[in-house]
Amino acid sequence: MLDICLLGTGGMLPLPERFLTAMMARYNGRKLLIDCGEGTQVTMKMLGWGYKTLDIICFTHYHGDHVTGLPGLLLTLGNAGREEPLTIIGPPGLKRIVDGLTVVCRDITFPLNLIELPYEKSEVVVGEFHISALPVPHKVPCFGYVIENKRQPKFVVEKARENEVPQKLWKKLQLGESVQEQNKLYTPDMVLGEDRKGIKVAYCTDCRPTEDMAHFVKDSDLFICEGMYIEDEIEQVKKYKHMLSSEAAQIAKKAAVKELWLTHFSPAVPNSKIDATAICEIFPNTIAGTDRMTTTIGFDD
Repeated sequence: MLDICLLGTGGMLPLPERFLTAMMARYNGRKLLIDCGEGTQVTMKMLGWGYKTLDIICFTHYHGDHVTGLPGLLLTLGNAGREEPLTIIGPPGLKRIVDGLTVVCRDITFPLNLIELPYEKSEVVVGEFHISALPVPHKVPCFGYVIENKRQPKFVVEKARENEVPQKLWKKLQLGESVQEQNKLYTPDMVLGEDRKGIKVAYCTDCRPTEDMAHFVKDSDLFICEGMYIEDEIEQVKKYKHMLSSEAAQIAKKAAVKELWLTHFSPAVPNSKIDATAICEIFPNTIAGTDRMTTTIGFDD
C-alpha cells in the first residue's frame, strides 16, 4: 500500500490557510518528499507521519517556493537524531543550490547523497521507490516526476517444476536473481508468472502542458498537477509558463489516469473560489486539492 499526502496546495508564497505545494509518499514505512518550500516542515508536523524515516527529497526546480524550506527541514531531521544518509534528487544545479541553502546548517548529523540528474528523461531507484523524471517547459529547468512501486510477479510452483528448477534455487530466482548451477543457467522467468501492475503516481507543477507529459503520466493511479487558475487566465499562465486547471484535466483525460488532484493555486485565488465542478466536465474524477489531503493506493488484484 502506498500512502500519498498533498502537504500544501499553494504557489508562489505560503498563505495563512494554504501551505506551498509539496507531496509526501509513504511505502513500507519509508518516505519520499517532492519539493520543500517555506513552511513544509510545519505542515509535515501537522500531518503527523514523522520525520525520521524520510529517505528521499525530489526537487522539481529551484524557484524559492519549492526549495527554501530545505534548511529548516534538515535541521529538524538532525534534531530528531537522524544518522542515516538522506538522498536529494533534482535537475542540473542541485549541488550549487544545496550548498547555498545549507550554509545555515553545516552541522547536520547525517550525510547528504546528491543525485543531480541530466536534463533529459531519467530514471533512478532508491530503496523501493522507482523515480522517473521528465523535463517540462518552465522558466527554469524543471522536472515532472513519476513515482512507482513495482510489484513482483507471482512465484508459480508448477512452472518451476515443469522447468526442472532445483528447489534450493527457488528463493533466489523469486527475488529476480539468475543462478548458474552445474553448467545450466536458471533465470527468474523459469519460476515466475506474468508481470503484475504496480502503483504509479505522477506529479507535475510549474509547467506548460505537452504531449510528452501525457505519455509520461499515462495510466497513473493518481496524477497531481498544477492548476494555477480554475478560471480562464490563459495569457497569464502562458507568460509565466504555468498551467490552467482545465489544461491539467485535458492531460489527465488523454493519459487515462484514474484520478486527478489539482494543486499549486495562485495566491490571488482564495480558497472559496477553488471549485473543480467545471473542470470535472473535462475529466470527471478531478478533485481540487486541499492541504494535507491523503489517500492510500493498493495494488490491483
